[in-house]
Amino acid sequence: MYNGLLVIDADAHKLENPLIMRDYLEPEYRDRIGLVVDSLGDQRAKVVDWNPETKTNDFVRMFPKPQGLGRGVFRGLNPETTLGAMFNKVRLEHMDQEGIDVHTIYGTLNLIFSSILDKDLAVALCKAYNNYMADDCKGYDNRIQPVGVICLQDVEEAVKEMYRCVNELGMISVAVAPNLPIPHPKAPDAFPEIRTCKAISHPDFRPILQAAVDLDIGLGIHGGPGSDMIGGLADHMETFVLSHIFVQRNQQQMALARMVFDGAFEQFPTLRVGFLEGGCGWIPDLAHAFHEHWEKRIRDFDPKNPYRPSLMDFTKLMIQEQGNENNVNIISQARNLFDLLWNKHSDPTKIEDSSLYEHYDLRDRDPLDYFKRGQIFASFESDDPGPSYLPQAMGEVGKHIACFSGDYGHWDGVLKGCVTEAATIADYDRDYLAMLLGGNALKLYGQRLRNVLPENLAVAATR
Repeated sequence: MYNGLLVIDADAHKLENPLIMRDYLEPEYRDRIGLVVDSLGDQRAKVVDWNPETKTNDFVRMFPKPQGLGRGVFRGLNPETTLGAMFNKVRLEHMDQEGIDVHTIYGTLNLIFSSILDKDLAVALCKAYNNYMADDCKGYDNRIQPVGVICLQDVEEAVKEMYRCVNELGMISVAVAPNLPIPHPKAPDAFPEIRTCKAISHPDFRPILQAAVDLDIGLGIHGGPGSDMIGGLADHMETFVLSHIFVQRNQQQMALARMVFDGAFEQFPTLRVGFLEGGCGWIPDLAHAFHEHWEKRIRDFDPKNPYRPSLMDFTKLMIQEQGNENNVNIISQARNLFDLLWNKHSDPTKIEDSSLYEHYDLRDRDPLDYFKRGQIFASFESDDPGPSYLPQAMGEVGKHIACFSGDYGHWDGVLKGCVTEAATIADYDRDYLAMLLGGNALKLYGQRLRNVLPENLAVAATR
């Protein structure tokens, strides 16, 4: 706790022990995943994947990608938390040292599962990881809460695994990727090197969103660098520093925008989603852009009534602009230009094209409503001042978005003083601080997390 306030790390991480995890994997898949050391001496996961060229399982891939555009992590082991991310005894010591009551645990290797081309292998890895983590986190007075993982390659299996994670394994939530890499329509034979994606909001994935609603869990969206998921600007950066600056934010920004404008939040008004490890400082700017574009291009926009000035006004302005030396010539030029700009086009009222009405089904719903309904959450790390200006930029609703995360186990996570720094980086009042340190995470993960809190923490959660 921090001064009597509940502290929940909403996005801590496990560094999977590959020797143990392989024991959970079905035998026919065990020789298709392992660890290798790349040419720079860094650890990578080796996956023997399905090969689009040979149509067989002989495509050897390394994750995260070691070099090139969209490069993955380099020297990613954190000297403070690597052992704790692998061994729970050390993790608990660190939690007690820093005053963290609960860790919600996401994986590390599992962040690439939705990039694997062989869907059967991806499904098998998800099941193995979930069984491994359910066993790994048992005990510890329920202070270590694993979040399951599902892959997007097989929606039917993903939904089954969601129910198994929650109802059989007792997990509080599941994690999904922000998007699924798919072949680019202009270069289908160059996949996965050239690719586009299906966002988590795609209609094909709606059964996953429905299952999250039916199970009453907060869905954790978590991306990662060097995973072959579409990463926005990060896909065009060849150093890890530049790739990492953009990848988490861009993946989460794209996922959030698609969830809003593809109508996912409208279809599922009680769905709660955490957009994780991308910070929260970008949310006010993006929310403003959502509102502005909705207001001007959806709610008040009539594509069949385009702007058209009068020919007389247009001609008068042309004459004024060009002078009075040759009015006859200017009038002719004005008419020709006017015809080109406005008269040569087809009658907009006769155009039958649904693309004229972008996101038309959302014309009665301000995107800001989804924030007000408590559907959208994000994480912030201890040195991030972002939560201090969320209320200034978004009003009262801005207080209900950000969830504390130490990003425990990853290279950029901070251990020493992480809770104190998060609590004191700005002059938060006590009620808002309670939301930031634990209250908003409780809202995201919901009753599933409340039900497993130790008694003393459950009492603190009601204060």
